[in-house]
Amino acid sequence: MAETQPEKSQIQIIAELNDNLRQNFQGGEIMMTRAIAELKETTRLQVLQAVQNFSDFNPENDPYKEHDFGAVEVENERYFWKIDYYNQGQNSGSEDPSNPEITRRVMTIMQASEY
Repeated sequence: MAETQPEKSQIQIIAELNDNLRQNFQGGEIMMTRAIAELKETTRLQVLQAVQNFSDFNPENDPYKEHDFGAVEVENERYFWKIDYYNQGQNSGSEDPSNPEITRRVMTIMQASEY
């Protein structure tokens, strides 16, 4: 008899979709602020890698367990990344961020001082 998996909650689905965008840069758009774009290429690549490898989710930075925000440090500088959910026209928020058919994910990476 095949064992059935419990159905995932909306929050679990959102977190998985967000993790896919952050870790693989797939399933949405990646935006960098001007400060990130102007970094030396090696530093910019280190920041992107740090974002992809981020796993320190806790109640302070992830209160809703959606994995939509984090902070990393590279070369003694702090950087933030944030994922937002928009409708397909990107003119308002998504009605259901767990549904990739109607949601456009946008991850913005910035220096903490820009926040």
